[in-house]
Amino acid sequence: MAARHASGPMARRRGHDWPTAGLAVLALLAGLALGLPVLVLVARAIFGGALLHVGELGVVLDGLALSLVTTAASLALTVLIGLPLAILLARRSFRGSAVVEAIVDLPIVLPPSVAGLALLLLLGRRGLLGDPLEAIGMEIPFTTLAVVLAQTFVSAPFFIRSVRTGIASIERDLEDAARVDGAAESRVLAAVTLPLASAALAAGLVMSWARSLGEFGATIMFAGNVEGRTQTLPLVVYGEFQAGNLDASIAAAAILVLAAFGVLVAVRTLRWGRALDLRSGA
Repeated sequence: MAARHASGPMARRRGHDWPTAGLAVLALLAGLALGLPVLVLVARAIFGGALLHVGELGVVLDGLALSLVTTAASLALTVLIGLPLAILLARRSFRGSAVVEAIVDLPIVLPPSVAGLALLLLLGRRGLLGDPLEAIGMEIPFTTLAVVLAQTFVSAPFFIRSVRTGIASIERDLEDAARVDGAAESRVLAAVTLPLASAALAAGLVMSWARSLGEFGATIMFAGNVEGRTQTLPLVVYGEFQAGNLDASIAAAAILVLAAFGVLVAVRTLRWGRALDLRSGA
């Protein structure tokens, strides 16, 4: 009787171990499936010498320099147009706000090539604004400016959504207290709202920059792949692979992987986890 009584819990524990072990195996397999290709790429870049001798690969350095310049410009443009919109969506209820939010989120779900084609149809020579732009002597497609606009178009929603969520989570009583003390709206924004939403701001900036750095489809459709002018690092990966220069392609790809990994580590380490929920509509 005692033996049977003792064996019951042990049998139940062994029964519970099977699902746990099975989940662990599935998690390991999933981790290998997702991480192994990237690990192989980085290992090949390091041990194969491509990443260690990146200084000798001029096309990679040119692409990296252009990517850093254009992503910085697109990030500044994103903040300029995105911050007021994020504040409006977080603090004002108005008719049609749901439509505005859907439009803001649309570039996240659009295929990048579609985003590039849409920009071309708007700002290209035969686009909707092509004639007015030509009249003032301005040509945007297949220029560095086109790269910046393409990056901004696909990355701004990440910043807007993160900042909107951060500001919406701030208790309005704190802002109202500042107003009661006589602070103007601009002062309330600068001294109360933005500091309290600083984590969301930082997360939005980091994720937006990372999205700009990795942008490919919209850039190649709207800006082309012109070395030294529109060939950012993701386009270097594609162009050098097509040309058969595997070392340069691997080196550029490894730099992008390490940059993306660094961003994700920063987001988690600094507890900006809300930024990672943007795609799920947090």
